[in-house]
Order: sequence, then structure tokens, then C-alpha cells
Amino acid sequence: MHFVVLNIPSSKIKAPLKDQDLQEAARDFRYLLNRGYPRKRALELVGNRYQLSLDDRHLLHRGVFSKPDSTSRRHKVFPVKNLRNKNLAIDGHNVLITIEAGLTARPLVLADDGFIRDISGVSGNFKRTSVTDVALRLILDVLKKTKPRHTLFLLDAPISHSGQLAEEIRRQLQRWSLPGDALAIKVPEELLIGFSGIISTSDTVIIDRSSKVADLAGFIIRRKVKPASMLRWKRSPSQA
Repeated sequence: MHFVVLNIPSSKIKAPLKDQDLQEAARDFRYLLNRGYPRKRALELVGNRYQLSLDDRHLLHRGVFSKPDSTSRRHKVFPVKNLRNKNLAIDGHNVLITIEAGLTARPLVLADDGFIRDISGVSGNFKRTSVTDVALRLILDVLKKTKPRHTLFLLDAPISHSGQLAEEIRRQLQRWSLPGDALAIKVPEELLIGFSGIISTSDTVIIDRSSKVADLAGFIIRRKVKPASMLRWKRSPSQA
């Protein structure tokens, strides 16, 4: 298994990412999690031990998990290619932001649990741009090929202009002749967690409370975006 950081051009890699300390910090963090240490406390201990920056601590938080958590989530993965005739609910901002990160070379992490995640922390300040439109077209192209029975995009209403984005998604679904809808609601998690079909997200809280999850963003990034570079943090045999 590998802990992998994607989309970091070598000219923009900060010194800590080149350092053996971050690799060792990932090992130590995983070791503590595997032995039942509380996640927040374990990250604090490891971060202080290796004097990690806030960015590096966030990277570990998004990418390193205990073996039981990683195994449980991997068992829930539903192949995107098998979405035909399934009902699909998409965690809209989560998926769009992750794909945008791949398109713009922002940092991504291929985590222990197999999901690709954005680690730039831009969700609260998300604004629709031309890159958003490209990301949406990539999603719609996959939906056109895989043919879910119905697709529901759920957007975070508190994020600026979510209502307008939902309207645009509805227009595009109609234009692409795809059965579906898009809604901007206050707490999308409430509908996502109770959804009876397939869910698309990389949010760990939602994944842990769902039975079938498709990593749509990861699928698109692997096949369409082709991340510019990969830095690997190997796991020792005792931690695999």
C-alpha cells in the first residue's frame, strides 16, 4: 500500500514534502490509529514530534487512516462502470472541487482507504469558474456512458451561489438527456447518508455511514486528468 500525494509540481514542493520526516510521520500516525488512539490527539502528537506545518498535518489528516477504517471503506466501494440503472446521489461540491483540484494541479491525496481527496481546503470559499464547467462536463460525460437510472446532485446551500449552480446543473442534465436533478440544501449530508442508492463522495463521515460509495472524482482524475506527478510514502510490511 502507498500513501500518495498527487499534483505537486516539483518546483512547488515545499521542503517538508521532500523530507523523510513526513514519511515517518505518516507511519507513526497510522501506528497510533491502529492502536486506538483518538485521531485528533494522535495527529497532535505526531505533528508536534516532527514539527509539521499546518498544511502537512492537514495532508496526514486527509490521507492516513487506521487499517480497520481503510478496509471498511474499501469494501463499500462501488465501481463507477457498474452504475447502469442505479440511482446515484452526488455530493456536488465535494466531487466538483476534487476534480477541479486535479485540473488545476492543486494538491490531491490518494489516501489509505483508496479515495482521492483534495487537500487545499477551499470548500468554504468555493466559487464557480470556467474550470467548474469543465469538471461538470467530465462528470456528465461519465454519466452519459454509465447510464444511471437517476442522478441527484446535492449542493451545500451555505456556499455562495449554490442555487445558481444547481440551476445550471439541471440545465446541463436536460441538455445531455440525463435523468436527474440538482438541489442546493442546507445540510446535504442528511440526504446523502439516508440515500438508498449509490453515493458519490470522499467525505469520510458520509462513507462510514453508507453502504455503497462510488469515487466518481477519483475515477475521473485517474482516467481523464492524469495528475502531473506523484510522491509516494511507503508503508512498512508491519503496517500494511
